[in-house]
Amino acid sequence: MNKTRYYVSRKNVLTWISALLLLAAIVLRIASVTFWKGEGVGCLTLWFAVILPSVALLIFVLQILFTADKRFYKTAIPVWLLCLSTAVYYTSEAKDERVALILLVWLMYIAFSIAYTAITAGRTKRDWTLVPMFALPVIYLLYHHWDAVKAFSFSAEPIVFAQMAELSAGFLLVFAIRVFTDGKYHSTWGDRSDGRRVRTLDPISIIATYIMPTRGGASNFVRDSIEITELERYIRKKRAEGLSDFGITDAFLAAYVRIIAKYPAANRFLAGQRVYSRDDDIQFCMVVKKEMSTSGSESILKLHLTPYDTADVVYEKLHAAIDKIRNTPLDSNFDNTAKYLTYIPGVLLKFVIWFLKTLDYFGLLPKFLLEVSPFHASIFFTSMGSLGIPPIVHHLYDFGNMPVFCSFGAKRKENEVRPDGSVVTKKYVDYTFNTDERTVDGFYYAELLRNFRKILRHPEVLDEKPQEVLHDID
Repeated sequence: MNKTRYYVSRKNVLTWISALLLLAAIVLRIASVTFWKGEGVGCLTLWFAVILPSVALLIFVLQILFTADKRFYKTAIPVWLLCLSTAVYYTSEAKDERVALILLVWLMYIAFSIAYTAITAGRTKRDWTLVPMFALPVIYLLYHHWDAVKAFSFSAEPIVFAQMAELSAGFLLVFAIRVFTDGKYHSTWGDRSDGRRVRTLDPISIIATYIMPTRGGASNFVRDSIEITELERYIRKKRAEGLSDFGITDAFLAAYVRIIAKYPAANRFLAGQRVYSRDDDIQFCMVVKKEMSTSGSESILKLHLTPYDTADVVYEKLHAAIDKIRNTPLDSNFDNTAKYLTYIPGVLLKFVIWFLKTLDYFGLLPKFLLEVSPFHASIFFTSMGSLGIPPIVHHLYDFGNMPVFCSFGAKRKENEVRPDGSVVTKKYVDYTFNTDERTVDGFYYAELLRNFRKILRHPEVLDEKPQEVLHDID
């Protein structure tokens, strides 16, 4: 997390000049087809001198204008594509060149790509080393093609002019590069849009993801209960303060948010046999019935919380989301997405789901799908209390990456004998947790759940922000 992270802002004029130069290079490469003389353009030349380089340049332009302010390191992808296509084109054209020279050209392009990737990924704090990497090839091209440059003859060397425009754009872009100084974590290679990869796990934790490849086969569950005298007193106090719908769900959720502040590894998830952390983004899901009846329609609520949220903040966010679902006649984004999927024929739908799982495995699932998916979250709550039944042990979904499922049931009374022989009736709420043991070990979850019970016994601590918020390991 201490590595240098770079970004490029759209507000910098050099960014726009670089983009214009790259667009000009695309035009030159496409126009070069009409400039070449002879019997026509070969298929190999067309692909590796025009089409693939133009695609790479267009991707680079889109990245520096729309994503480089957050993920500048991803510009290495079009750089690799451009370098490899250029090396192939040179190899196809260098018919009389010695093998050693061709090999040297390949090594040069590969070395350039590796160096660019390492620098933009923040493995070095010397981003200025990109300056000679772009400047020297421009000087070389000017020296060897000075006559064409002097005459401004695009028809003589169209590809050369395109290459000079590309390298000049890279040279100028170096001076637009800035370093993040906000002290926050910024993503890099191996991270997902919904989490950063945890890279310092012990070996057994890494191997466990392959030994237990499915979430269902790696799930552990615990059943517990909490005496709710203090919790009910706290709920009455919150309702008296104006939070009229404050209940056990709010208290449980606020308590879970609070333990993430102390046990941040509980906000990890597993995808593609790798462990990731959501850090301060606690994604909560639950089913909301629009009408409390057996025929009432259901929708999925998805909420973003942080370890800094107090009980009041959790309540406001949760009930605002519930009211939005119940008071809006239109379906939620998840409902609409699911409805569109039902239009696909069954056999083809199986392929679509497999394809989505494959994209998710490699962290390529689009962010808008991750946002509407109830299978990608930190925890799912299900309340059996409103149904008047005990909590179920809910399974973990093998689709998605949700590592925790919590269920709690209806209040129940229990007679207990005091030391003096008298009998007292107390109220309890039973709850279950089903967890993915590949994210953290059993001891960690044991400590977490012990503190969860402690908070529910003294819920007034939820009125204040946590004194300290811990962060997960690198």
